[in-house]
Amino acid sequence: MKYYVIAGEASGDLHGANLIRALKKRDQEAEFRCWGGELIQEAAGTPLVEHYRNTAFMGFVEVVKNLRTILQFIRACKEDLVAYAPDVLILIDYPGFNLRIADFAKKQGLRVFYYISPQIWAWNTGRVHKIKKMVDRMFVILPFERDFYQKWDVEVDFVGHPLLDAVEADKAVETTDFYTQNGLEDKPIVALLPGSRQQEIKRMLPIMLEMIAHFPTHQFVIAGASAMEEVFYQEFIGDSAVKMVKNQTYGLLRHAKAALVTSGTATLETALYKVPQVVCYKGNALSYQLGKRLVKVKYISLVNLILDRGLVKELIQDDLQEETLKNELALLLEEENYRATLLEGYRELADVLGGAGASGRVADLMVGYLL
Repeated sequence: MKYYVIAGEASGDLHGANLIRALKKRDQEAEFRCWGGELIQEAAGTPLVEHYRNTAFMGFVEVVKNLRTILQFIRACKEDLVAYAPDVLILIDYPGFNLRIADFAKKQGLRVFYYISPQIWAWNTGRVHKIKKMVDRMFVILPFERDFYQKWDVEVDFVGHPLLDAVEADKAVETTDFYTQNGLEDKPIVALLPGSRQQEIKRMLPIMLEMIAHFPTHQFVIAGASAMEEVFYQEFIGDSAVKMVKNQTYGLLRHAKAALVTSGTATLETALYKVPQVVCYKGNALSYQLGKRLVKVKYISLVNLILDRGLVKELIQDDLQEETLKNELALLLEEENYRATLLEGYRELADVLGGAGASGRVADLMVGYLL
């Protein structure tokens, strides 16, 4: 069968690659055409139509500023989709783009599968009616999403969270000494995860780097996004006493004592590696004010959303200041009772998410529905 896969960010690239590998095991004649990143390209064994680094825009203002470019990508995707004529279109998260393509594909008579639901439970719940019309099967990864869709009489498949697959696979791989390999000192590590998009990194990394002066007995290491060139980071690093590793985020988390994490999938990854964390987020002021009025959730981190309580500290917008971040990081590094509370919550989180194997379960269901 012919599969057309669209992922628009780093997490979608990871989960899409794992799904493609699982589909290949179940469909020996599988062919792929993809939008994504290096991981999807490697798994599919074919060149990308477009890399997500060129298509990822975050925030209302940023989307408006880049609207012409986004519309050009949407138009190109539609043309390419028709020319390829796949047996199924598989959309992975990335709703601003993917829901437009889903609508078009359905009108062309194509089957549409959606893996990793848009966060319509957070805002604009009315989109559930569009999803019901445009998407043949939705595969959800968070337990409360099944209940949300059930309220709207939409049948979905809960498959568990694919991050458990990625973490499980990583833990099974033997690695060389992380400190020696990356030229690190013999000091406890504070991991800096400033995000995977340029806009995120520009806003998050400078304030994260301010922590270096406050904690001289620790070393700070940046998890560099695979899609970003090192020269981009150097603009912010300057002569700071900080190291950077690329394509080794999980290795970094394996060795970190604490982490400063930009809100997103990385908060969940950090929790699954049982690393105490502070969640950071600062966006464009106008985008943030608009988002605050539209988004109907109590928390921004996946850890807190899934547990439905404020386990990890979230420093958002004006609360993300040097002094407050310093105080929270000190708690993570020095207060054993606080660390123990976080680790106990992380164990509960892993239980709620279920076991590894999401990628295989999704592939089984998809191939079954297509036969």
